[in-house]
Amino acid sequence: MTDTPPEHKRRPRYSGKNPRNFDEKYKELQPERYADDIAKVLARGDTPAGSHRSIMKAEMLQVLKLQPGETAVDATLGYGGHARVMLAALRPGGKLYGLDVDAQELPKTELRMRAAGFNEQEFIARQLNFAALPQLLAEEGLTGVDALFADLGVSSMQIDNPRRGFTFKRLGPLDLRMNPLKGEPASALLVKLEEAQLAQLLRDNADEVYAGQIAREISARRGEINTTTALAAAVHAATPAGEGDDPVRRTFQALRIAVNGEFSALDTLLAVLPYCMNPGGRAAFITFHSGEDRRVKQAFKVGLEQGLYSTVADEVLRPNNIERYSNPRSAAAKMRWAIRAE
Repeated sequence: MTDTPPEHKRRPRYSGKNPRNFDEKYKELQPERYADDIAKVLARGDTPAGSHRSIMKAEMLQVLKLQPGETAVDATLGYGGHARVMLAALRPGGKLYGLDVDAQELPKTELRMRAAGFNEQEFIARQLNFAALPQLLAEEGLTGVDALFADLGVSSMQIDNPRRGFTFKRLGPLDLRMNPLKGEPASALLVKLEEAQLAQLLRDNADEVYAGQIAREISARRGEINTTTALAAAVHAATPAGEGDDPVRRTFQALRIAVNGEFSALDTLLAVLPYCMNPGGRAAFITFHSGEDRRVKQAFKVGLEQGLYSTVADEVLRPNNIERYSNPRSAAAKMRWAIRAE
């Protein structure tokens, strides 16, 4: 008796010449099988679906000055692009801890890092919020690290997948959680917030000039906004047509920050950072909006005045023209750095 061969399943067809929906982009979602197609996507300045293009890697290395044998932390592991170049500089004998709160993406990134040849002794992945840096050091028996890097932007993997609810350009649940297994989605938050609270949240988290109008419109639709497109429609209805999608982007940003407690986590990390670094340790942060940048700038300034840092960045570093052209998602990025006092 012979085993019956498994039935061949054809790939689902999509309408039109090219796939448009996230799940239909089978070549982009399998980069290991379609390297030539991925190269074409990158060449036209796009990010392949389900992946992330790490930015300002050369500037990061220039600032952190990583040396073989040192111990470093990538506080926002994401797709692992920054981690790879950091580990290359830490070899031989160095160690990198990669932190991420995303329970869906972290295991995928760890597999990619192992496939790239980084073993368990030199690369340790932890599902941990970077605010818990002291906890990591205590558990690992470390008094400090030699370098820390944090890219505070949202990963393209989260933006591209409509099921994560990070983009208003595709229909999906209004979620916005970095860790979908923890906390409540943005749709639940909108039901709880009163109009005045929502308006203040939009001002605090996104400097939204139409905060009052947007909050009023969303409150009028309380309980009805459960999808990304429903929220986008409410914001468009509340703001002048000439503003385009900018108020929508800022509203999504403000809710995402609130749902994930991003500002409180960043404030905690910045407060404990000097005490978690070895003398002469280096830290670099990439921010993408004014709320983040103000916090990093102020914390570094205070640390310098208190003698915790010996040097901090006078001016922000930005992606060069070539990177901004080839990767438009990098355009808003700013990098600040600080060096722990000896």
